[in-house]
Amino acid sequence: MNAIVAHGGGPTSVINASLAGLVETCREQASFTALYGARFGVRGLLDEQWIELLGQDPQLMERIARSPGSVLGSSRQKLSEDDYGRILQVFARKSIRCFFYTGGNGSMNTALQIAHFSKKSGYDLQIIGIPKTIDNDLRVTDHTPGYASTAHFFAVAARDVGEDNRSLPSPICVLEVLGRNAGWIVAATALARKRDDDAPHLIYFPEKPVSLERIAADVDAVYRRLGRAVVAVCEGQLDETGATFGADVDRAGSSVHRLASNLGHTLARLLSEKLGVRARAEKPGLFGRCCGPLSTQLDREEAWECGSAAARAAAQGHSAVMVAIRRECSVPYRSSTFLVPLEDVARIERRLPQDWISSEANDVTQSFLDYVSPLIPDVESYARL
Repeated sequence: MNAIVAHGGGPTSVINASLAGLVETCREQASFTALYGARFGVRGLLDEQWIELLGQDPQLMERIARSPGSVLGSSRQKLSEDDYGRILQVFARKSIRCFFYTGGNGSMNTALQIAHFSKKSGYDLQIIGIPKTIDNDLRVTDHTPGYASTAHFFAVAARDVGEDNRSLPSPICVLEVLGRNAGWIVAATALARKRDDDAPHLIYFPEKPVSLERIAADVDAVYRRLGRAVVAVCEGQLDETGATFGADVDRAGSSVHRLASNLGHTLARLLSEKLGVRARAEKPGLFGRCCGPLSTQLDREEAWECGSAAARAAAQGHSAVMVAIRRECSVPYRSSTFLVPLEDVARIERRLPQDWISSEANDVTQSFLDYVSPLIPDVESYARL
């Protein structure tokens, strides 16, 4: 059969590993006569901007597997009912009988809608989802490819910002971390700590709205103890009223993509005014999800395996499913893949469990550290005099 793959949503530093795993395993399966890659996601599906992948040099695909970003490009384009029909018309012209879609819960919903539309239209089409999101908010799967690498980046960032803060205190530093509605990434900054005075000294989560007064009181307590404070806060953090502390809001009219554009800087300014001490903010931003050198080997390996498992699932006749990761063992860490119905993951966010957040709502518990530690290389502490 002829197949096609597209990427949806924000890229990661390991999404290309999933693509390489898919391509290399499709080569091994007699079922596939062609595998196309759609340029820039669903937009490429509609515009027929396709590239044939099975004929690519295996050594090139091996190098691509180690590259951040998406070599195919991606898209957040919303599809209309007419678009679903147009996609099937394009697929019919090219005899496409299998569609692989790599993405998060929004992309899995798109895959599910295409599956429903093709079934209603009587078009024989297999659809396999390949998990991808730095936010780690897909249900059922233990974690998502892309998460561990981004979590590793921000743990390293928290460690190094902490060393700068220790050397020449600001004395307050707000580290803004990626993550809209789920605090999986900001929680991982806790891995930067090896000593009692290591950064981050406070961590806040979108799952726990918190007032400016509470943050200021927490920061003041740390400042009085250490003479400085590093605060890790998720870019999606809200106050007790559900607002963004007065920060500017990007795409305010979207319930899905609404997000503060300068939360860290806003919080730093407010804390400075409230506490009467100098404060600054650091925002690594997208560098956190595209930093190739800090992507982890385990993350790349699991991403590759998810792409490979998708090819095997299609060859076995499965459809309307997503590949998921099962943790077989934490010590030593071992995982496997399995299939989950798209209905179980589409448009559903998995938040950080409440019992993995401290009762003060400004730190993680040991349960989270037990979960995340096997996924991320040890963040080594620097030597001190």
